[in-house]
Amino acid sequence: MSDLGDLEASSEFNHTNGSAPSDCGRINKPARVFFLLVYTLVFLAGLLLNGFTLKVYYCRTGRQQRGSDIVTVYLKNLAAADFLVSLCLPVRIANYAAGSVSVRWVYCTFGASAFYLNMYASILFMGYIAANRYLKIVHPTGSHFLQTVRAAHSVAVATWLLLLAPVGVYVVLALLTEEQPASPPASPICDMLHGVALRLLYKVVHSFSAALFLLVLVSLVFFYCGVSRRLAASQQRQPASSGSKKLAKSRRNLLVLVGVFCFCFVPYHLVRLPYAFLGGRCCCSSQVFFYLKELTVMVSILSVCLDPLIYFLFCKAFRAQLSPGRRPSSTQGATGERRSSDPRVNGGRRSSLATSTKHMSVL
Repeated sequence: MSDLGDLEASSEFNHTNGSAPSDCGRINKPARVFFLLVYTLVFLAGLLLNGFTLKVYYCRTGRQQRGSDIVTVYLKNLAAADFLVSLCLPVRIANYAAGSVSVRWVYCTFGASAFYLNMYASILFMGYIAANRYLKIVHPTGSHFLQTVRAAHSVAVATWLLLLAPVGVYVVLALLTEEQPASPPASPICDMLHGVALRLLYKVVHSFSAALFLLVLVSLVFFYCGVSRRLAASQQRQPASSGSKKLAKSRRNLLVLVGVFCFCFVPYHLVRLPYAFLGGRCCCSSQVFFYLKELTVMVSILSVCLDPLIYFLFCKAFRAQLSPGRRPSSTQGATGERRSSDPRVNGGRRSSLATSTKHMSVL
């Protein structure tokens, strides 16, 4: 929620020196046009891609496969979070395009908080997907609570409540303390609307969200390393086995997820820390950090366009919708799929068929 406390230290610096806070946050026209263009394109692409994804998950026919139910719960919530991020972009676009006081107030009070709530929901659900794949690969015979569909639903609900709590407190505090300026500010930042209590809350939320992101990032690296070790051990025992090939495919899929996560969210968080605490030392540094922060925010929202690649790799039903000729039967469960891909079971079926043929030839 970096826009909730944009240029906080800059505001203090400007008040001390008697200049208006908006002077340091003024955006030149080429940069404004560039931001509007990028946000508009991402909005249209994200709305189309994630709208199609939600249609696949919620409107497709056939029963949900039990073996893929857990990861599908997280994929559904990830798609919903990305779709909501896309819906938040028009408010951000209007904040750049319009000079209206009311538009600025709506964005600073509701738009920015909703945008960052859904962005961090995407971060957490990507972590849950990686954790689920790690448990299935490294602990395939585990039957603890985390590997149940009920646990997946509980984790999803708890995640949304965890993120909604600070956002709700922020919105209530903003409604009670924010003051609308008499004239439209020269910059799209929200700092001039914030009081002391709101800036303090921003510090708390900032620290919490940064710690949350770091936890997910470390977990993703751990999960990928664990799957890589499992693959190396399998290849040493049976280099050309089907199990090793499946592990290699799982590691590749997990690498794609970690790659999308790092590409979209690491740059933003690297800039966010110095921006929040060091960006206001002088007007020049405030301007530089503001542009860097906006560029990394644009990179972060590209996740709404890249996440469908994760859906394609991790969900068979999603792939089936893109290839109708290969659509799986609605009566075929995931357990049956795993059995049909087990070489021992297939070998047993072939031997049984051969025995039956032999008896028939004797008769």
